[in-house]
Amino acid sequence: MRNLNNVPKIISESKSIGHAIDFKWTKKKINQLLDPLEGNEELENILLQINHKGSVGLTAALLEWVYWRFTGYSHSVNDTQKRIEALWCSINNREQTNPLLFDTDLKVSASGSVNGALWIALMNVRMIDVRYRKGSYFLQHELVGLVLLARHITPKKKKFDNWFNQVITELVHSHPCPYRNDELDETDEAVYDSSHEPVICREFFFDSEFKYSVEASENAIHNFIDNLDIKANPFLNFSRKAS
Repeated sequence: MRNLNNVPKIISESKSIGHAIDFKWTKKKINQLLDPLEGNEELENILLQINHKGSVGLTAALLEWVYWRFTGYSHSVNDTQKRIEALWCSINNREQTNPLLFDTDLKVSASGSVNGALWIALMNVRMIDVRYRKGSYFLQHELVGLVLLARHITPKKKKFDNWFNQVITELVHSHPCPYRNDELDETDEAVYDSSHEPVICREFFFDSEFKYSVEASENAIHNFIDNLDIKANPFLNFSRKAS
C-alpha cells in the first residue's frame, strides 16, 4: 500500500465508491456533527485510550473513507488526498510537514451534502493537526466528529462498524494513551511530547495481512513516503531537518 491510488478492500466492500449521495444532510445532522461531544461519551472515552500517533493514524484512515466516498463528486478530493499524505508524513516527522490550513476565515458553510461533509471533515482534521503540533493533551477529543461523519456517509455502515471496532481494539493494545484524561489541566497549556511514540502506518488500518511491529510499521511508512511526489504536495516540506 505504497500510495493512495489503490482502494482499500474494506472501503470497496462498504460500497463507498461511486454510490449515490443518499445520506441525510439536514441542519440537525450538521449541528450534531459540528458539536459531537454531547451524547457520544462512550465513543469519546474509547478514543481517549489511544496515544497521539495512533490518533493521527486513525485520522488519516478516517479521512480516506471520506476521500473515496466523494471521489468523482468533488474536485476537493484532490486536496484531501494531499492532506492524507501529509498526515502519514507527520507521524514519521511532523517537522517536515506544513500546517493543514483550511478555511481559516470560516467563509464556507457546512451546507450541501458533498461540499458540506467535506468541509466538516477537513475542519476536524485541521483541528486535530493543530492539537498534534501543539502537543495538546486533548487531541483525541477532536476525533469524535470525524468518526461520526465517516460512518454517516458510508453506505454499508455495518462494514464501517466492524472495521472501526477492530481497529480501535488493536490501537488500544499497540498505541495506548500514556496519561489519564481526568488528571489533566483543563487550561490545555501543558505540552505533551509524542516524539517517542512508535509510528503507525496505513497498512495497520487497511491491510488484513499486515502483522504489526514497530519495525514493520517503520518500513511501511518509509515505503509510503518514498513513493510520494513531494514537490506536488504543498503540505510537505522535506527541506526541513528533524529537530
